[in-house]
Amino acid sequence: MKQRIFGRSGNDRGTLMLWFSALAALSFLVAGVSSAQQPQESRPRSASPTSIPTPRQTAQPTPVQTGPGRRIPQLGEPPPAPILKPKPTPTPDPNSAEINEGDILKFNAELVTLNVRVIDRNNRPINNISKDEFTVLEDGVRQPIFSFTQEEVPIVYGLAVDTSQSLRTQFTEVLDAAKTIVNSNKPGDETFLEQFVDSEKIETVQDFSASKDTLLEGIDNLYMTGGQTAVIDGVYLAAEHVAQYKKGKDDDRRRRALIVVTDGEDRQSYYTETQLFQSLREADVQIYVIGFVNELDTDKGFIRKSTREKAVALINRIASETGGRAFFPQSLSEVPNIAHEIVRDMRTQYVISYDPTNKAHDGTYRSIKVAVAQPSGNEKRIALTRSGRTANSGSASVKPPIRPAASPMNNNVRQPLNTPRRSP
Repeated sequence: MKQRIFGRSGNDRGTLMLWFSALAALSFLVAGVSSAQQPQESRPRSASPTSIPTPRQTAQPTPVQTGPGRRIPQLGEPPPAPILKPKPTPTPDPNSAEINEGDILKFNAELVTLNVRVIDRNNRPINNISKDEFTVLEDGVRQPIFSFTQEEVPIVYGLAVDTSQSLRTQFTEVLDAAKTIVNSNKPGDETFLEQFVDSEKIETVQDFSASKDTLLEGIDNLYMTGGQTAVIDGVYLAAEHVAQYKKGKDDDRRRRALIVVTDGEDRQSYYTETQLFQSLREADVQIYVIGFVNELDTDKGFIRKSTREKAVALINRIASETGGRAFFPQSLSEVPNIAHEIVRDMRTQYVISYDPTNKAHDGTYRSIKVAVAQPSGNEKRIALTRSGRTANSGSASVKPPIRPAASPMNNNVRQPLNTPRRSP
């Protein structure tokens, strides 16, 4: 009996030993956990609802509370891929920046450009005058010269030919003079051809072209017709067309001019002289006039000037106010030489630009005068340029009413202009 009990007790003893070992290990763990939690239990417990444990279902990023009312960040769409931003190019200091050959410089300046002819008493051009020998005055105030050159640049110009019956006896020579001028064109030059009689017969026979053959063909197509000559209208529209051609292009440095062939007798224009010269001051187009005035009426009374005197006065004013030149041939044999002089004058000029000291944009007229230093001796230098300019206005300038837009009859010819008549 004892032996059996002892034997069972031996097995039970091993089992009991295992239980005692497990119990000891469990007691050790409980003691460790109790000691780790002892500091927290010594602090008072908060009654905040957040102390109530809630089951975690999805992993959430730990919020960073930086202020009251801040929302808990949520895991949203992934951010876009980073983009490498180029380093901004610093604005160079104009006083220390290095300028390389071929660099294009742009200046924020409202430059006024003058085409200046310098002649002697015999109307012969004088070359090789330096920048320091010129003085530019605007309203009597000396202006700083910004740039100066005498380089030969291409020309954009118009040929406006009076084709009224008043020039019928000189018409052949008029056409020859026009051809002489066109034949002198150089690479880069462009010319347009206009014929005018009255306000309803002002036509673009050939628009701007660099082809001499095309222009000469246009001259051959000129024809005479009757009508009340509108010299002012013809000059007004031709100068405006030259001024607007490719206006605003940075690389267009070409000189702009207009050559007018007429007897100067204005009989019935839509525009007035005041409107004409206001427009010319804004156009900056040099005008050369060949005036065939010899056959005009020379009779005059005490009240009015003769037709010839009025024509000469109008032609001279158009030329002088634009810095151009007027010619009055006494015989037809002078016409070829006049054509050559016009070409020479257009190409042998000084180009002077200045930044006006008066920055007001008030639309007022500013007189301009260019003086040139006089050498010792008997030689006389005379500087000729336009007499003034109209300052840009802050608001859009109001021009006199203009004719309806022209509809081309073909690629080169414009419809006659229909403009209302002024009351006599």
